Amino acid sequence: MASETGEHATNGEISRLTLTVEQDGETYVQVSNHRLISYRRFLADMWRGESPAKFPETKFIFPHAPRIPITVNMGMSMPGWYDIADFGELANRTDDEAGIVRSQKVFHALIASEVEAGIPTERIVLGGFSQGGAMSLLAGVTAPTKLGGIFGLSCYLLLKDKIREMVPAESPNKATPIFMGHGTSDQVVKHQYGQMTADQLKEWGWNVTFHSYPGLPHSAAPEELEDLEKYLLKQIPDIGDKKEAGAL
Repeated sequence: MASETGEHATNGEISRLTLTVEQDGETYVQVSNHRLISYRRFLADMWRGESPAKFPETKFIFPHAPRIPITVNMGMSMPGWYDIADFGELANRTDDEAGIVRSQKVFHALIASEVEAGIPTERIVLGGFSQGGAMSLLAGVTAPTKLGGIFGLSCYLLLKDKIREMVPAESPNKATPIFMGHGTSDQVVKHQYGQMTADQLKEWGWNVTFHSYPGLPHSAAPEELEDLEKYLLKQIPDIGDKKEAGAL
C-alpha cells in the first residue's frame, strides 16, 4: 500500500512530497521538480499509479524548489532551483553558479539523510525533468557517494566549464548508468542541448545513454516513461528478486 506525506525539510526553503510503498525492503528514488513551476504533483500521481505493482520496495521523494526571482520572467518569484538570465544559446549562457551550488548542496543533503536512515547508496536514484533534470545530472555526477542511477529528462549541462572540478577525486559515479531523454520538438530546452550534454559527458568518460523522442515538445510521453521505468527496474531491482536469484 502506498502512503503519502508532505513536509518541510531542514534544508532552507525546500519542501518535499514523499510517496512510500510499504514492503520488507526499501529503495529511494528522488525526482526533482519541473523547470520553474511545480511538477511534483504530476510525477507523484504518475508514480502512485505504477509503484505498488512495479516498484514494491520503493520510496519516492519529490523535493519542491524554493520560490526565487527568475530574471527571464521579469524577476517574478516562482519555484526554481536556480535563476535563468536568458534563453540564449547554451554555449553563451551565464549560469547562476551561486544558485546551482546552493541547490547541489540541498540534493546532496537529501541523499545523505536517506543514507543516515539506512538506505544503501547503491539503492538511491537521482533524477528529474528540465531544470530539475539539469540539477540532477550535476548533483549526481558530483555526489560524494555511489548512486544506483542518475536520470535527466529534457535538460542540459550546468556549469560546463567548472563541473569537472566539482567531481570528487574518486569519481564514485563514473560508471553509474545515466539515462537521458529528450523530445525532438522541444522549443524550451532544444533537443540539441540534450544531445550536446550527453556527448560531452560521454567524452569525459561518463556512462550515458541518450534517448530521442520524435515530435515530443517540452514534456514527457508514454514511450519515454516506459523507457525510464525499464531503466529504474534494471538499476534498482527488488531486493526480493535478488534473494530469489541467489537461492537458485
